[in-house]
Amino acid sequence: MHFKTIFKSLKNKDMLKRILIVLSIIAAYRILAHVPVPLGEPATFKEAVDNLISQSDFGNFINLISGGGLTSFSIILVGLSPYITASIVVQLLTKAIPSLEELSQDGETGRRKINQWTRVAAVPLAIIQSITYIFILYKSVVAANTTITTDPTMMEWVIAVTAMTAGSIILMWFGELMTEQGIGNGTSMLIFASIISQLPTTLSNLGTSLFDTSEGSLSLFGWLNLPVNPTVFWIMLGFSIALLVVIYFLVKLNEAQRIITINYAKRVHGNSSYGGIKSILPIKLIAAGVIPVIFATAFLSLPALVGQFIQTVNPDATIGATLVNLFTAPSASNFSSLYPDGITAQWFVYPAIYFILVILFTYFYTSIIFNTNEIADNLQKQGAFIEGVRPGLKTSKFLAKIINRLNFFGALALGLIAMLPFITDYVFILVLGYPIGLSISGTGLLIVVTVALENLRSLDSRALMVTYDDYGK
Repeated sequence: MHFKTIFKSLKNKDMLKRILIVLSIIAAYRILAHVPVPLGEPATFKEAVDNLISQSDFGNFINLISGGGLTSFSIILVGLSPYITASIVVQLLTKAIPSLEELSQDGETGRRKINQWTRVAAVPLAIIQSITYIFILYKSVVAANTTITTDPTMMEWVIAVTAMTAGSIILMWFGELMTEQGIGNGTSMLIFASIISQLPTTLSNLGTSLFDTSEGSLSLFGWLNLPVNPTVFWIMLGFSIALLVVIYFLVKLNEAQRIITINYAKRVHGNSSYGGIKSILPIKLIAAGVIPVIFATAFLSLPALVGQFIQTVNPDATIGATLVNLFTAPSASNFSSLYPDGITAQWFVYPAIYFILVILFTYFYTSIIFNTNEIADNLQKQGAFIEGVRPGLKTSKFLAKIINRLNFFGALALGLIAMLPFITDYVFILVLGYPIGLSISGTGLLIVVTVALENLRSLDSRALMVTYDDYGK
């Protein structure tokens, strides 16, 4: 990264304007996270929301990517989940329907049409999810809070659903506005901001535990007592070291790439010659980035939401309880309730399916963003070729072979990184008899590191464009 160039580019008015627009959108997004849904008294939904988060990993995921919008029962409670789900559906249809695949290859016009269809598909999904959330939360509040004696009117229901749907659409619009600034993917930046926004609360809780000296203080060599809890101090020190090691390997994996040398044929036109130069085609080890993890989490968490809805409608239905139990991520908050007799075979179901989905989505999303046939055709049109490989179909097969090999190791690495919290919990279950609760932070850490690197790279590219003329002076 050219950090000097980035700082130098801030003198450019256009660059500064783009950054200020992105920061303003993030600020507006954080304000929306505290605007409550207009349905009754928002404080009465706190207990129901806490139950939803503890019982379903979908609640954890929504609360994570909405920046705490679920816990505050805000209008952005649904968050970006409808847009993510619509993207998955549209991209699956693009691969399944030849006419859509041709449209996706039709340059900028085709991509705009597909993006428009994705936006349209996200609206009914947002309405459905808004109705589902409100229904589940309201029924949970009624079951736990005897102070609610009247049901909301139809108009109140419509206003609440409309507000939540509008909040989701606004976030989708915010993401596109940020993407247009050319310094990173807007949707990823919103998710990044959501996770980072919860750090102050986490650090505050850790600080409270660290400076709680009711059980004694830390003694250094018998001559100095620090006013910190010794057990919490050593645990936090160990986790800090482990966190740095994990971040280091995440950065290495995210930056790893295979370099392919591209040769351009020499052409003679009159008295001038063109070509005869070499270039490179970098192929990243994990070309899909963090998208497979987000897709897998959203896709795997939906059955638990459906199970909760069924349980709310019919508490005696066994299928609802089965869906919730099978598709709820094992964590410290639900371990004692789901596994009162200790770890069972069911504990491994969610991590195993999660691992498989991460691998499948890695292959799927890479095939979308790295079309070997299109790249081979473009190289052939430009008079470029890979040494020892014939242009056209042979080049496409060569690139497909390389990307499949990289995907194999990249998908396994991404899956193992996503499994680290579960592996850590399993070790502590064997040693202590209970997990320590890292299942939520694992996905967040992976998203934060990957998105931060991608956005820094985009910002660096924009800064180089802005300051390009200065290199000639």
